[in-house]
Amino acid sequence: MKCPYCGAIDSKVIDSRPADDGERIRRRRECLSCQKRFTTYEVVETVPLVVMKKDRSREAFNRQKLLNGMMRACEKRPISYQVLETAVDNIEQKLLNSYEREIPTVYVGELAMQELETIDEVAYIRFASVYREYGDIDTFMNELNQMLNRRGAKDASSKDAGK
Repeated sequence: MKCPYCGAIDSKVIDSRPADDGERIRRRRECLSCQKRFTTYEVVETVPLVVMKKDRSREAFNRQKLLNGMMRACEKRPISYQVLETAVDNIEQKLLNSYEREIPTVYVGELAMQELETIDEVAYIRFASVYREYGDIDTFMNELNQMLNRRGAKDASSKDAGK
């Protein structure tokens, strides 16, 4: 860290402590050349996530928009707000961990459907019907049959594990 007094590059850290509720780290430093002390703050650098929509336009990832869509799918279902918050946290963490900065909305929607399928099957179907834009009843029935097959496979594997 460059000394603000003499411009020397070498300094040593004397004291470190969290600042701003752990969002930053405050460091007291001492210049090895002029022995003067100064304070620096260390902040995690975040790169914003950008979602690429179906029409190829781009916009910043909006966590609230995702949460609102999932809440609409869960209307009149016995699902707490906290459960949905946790699901959105999981999705956001997966997006951040992917190291991709431009995420297709298709991928975000698939992650949302994965979360909803584990939370509530009705909410999953509601979200999928809007998200996948089912054009006819046959396509909708295919989705229901796939879901029933997955559930049947899970039930069978849990019975086998119990033996």
